[in-house]
Amino acid sequence: MPRHPISGLTSVPNPALAPRRRAYDDGMKILLTGATGYIGSSVLDVLRAHGHDVVAPVRSADAAQKATAAGATAVVGDVTDADWFTPLLQGVDAAIHTAAPADGTGPQFDSAVADAVIAAFGGTGKPYIHTGGLWIHGPSDDLTEQTPFNPPAIVAWREEVESRLAAAELALTIVEPGIVHGHGAGIPAMLGSAPRDGEGRLTVIGDGTQHWATVHVDDLAELYVRVIERSEPVGRVLGLSGHNATVTELGEALADGPVVPEGVEASRARLGAPFADALMLDQQGRGEKARSLGWTPTRPSLLEEIRAGAYGSAAQG
Repeated sequence: MPRHPISGLTSVPNPALAPRRRAYDDGMKILLTGATGYIGSSVLDVLRAHGHDVVAPVRSADAAQKATAAGATAVVGDVTDADWFTPLLQGVDAAIHTAAPADGTGPQFDSAVADAVIAAFGGTGKPYIHTGGLWIHGPSDDLTEQTPFNPPAIVAWREEVESRLAAAELALTIVEPGIVHGHGAGIPAMLGSAPRDGEGRLTVIGDGTQHWATVHVDDLAELYVRVIERSEPVGRVLGLSGHNATVTELGEALADGPVVPEGVEASRARLGAPFADALMLDQQGRGEKARSLGWTPTRPSLLEEIRAGAYGSAAQG
């Protein structure tokens, strides 16, 4: 049964936190997880362009070198180690969490990050942005921040983590991106590797009628920075460009011709049921709340990027 979004997470300022906030005329010292990742690296670029100092916890020397080259102060360690991560958080003015492990440990990873943030930031008024995701709401043809929760299995764990954050005395914003695209990367990059049918036509996930609510990674990065620079948290905010093409439309642009549906069970068998079920969600939204904050997405839509060749070509040879 669909559940309403966490009631404690609103855009109403918490008076108890307001007196403890500070002005950052000369930029903030901001901790950014995932600074070398797809979303985080773009957020890092925008933060640096806005004059902020960025502390980037990373897992390896190679990642540290990459983050340093992009202008961050890299610190090698494990953010799931509370004894290491909590003091690191205590030494910054704000934090943005974009890291997302690809090894299936997301629930444990985000839970550990949440625990450290609550311990370090609770009652301080320091702004914290947590990255959620649109899938938590399930299917909808008009997604907003008030759309009830109805998550597929792959993201059902997010609700518990976000509930704990919302219940804490945090200056909290949860950014919920749609399917992120840009620079030929992200989930859309997998469209061209789908199987062909017996006539050589590209197949598309599920029945192909589902809409994907999307956002360009560079537009999304600007939303994070706009939120972190505000004097107050904004609660939950959807990061959506307003472009909601169907998977069939995306596939036809990639193939420059007709495509065929792979079918629900075939997609579940190929991709794994949890991931396929998320990709088959029919989701549309406009991101009006984000726009009310002064955010204006300007990059090409996913469909425009595909037509321009940013995701290669799956045209039948």
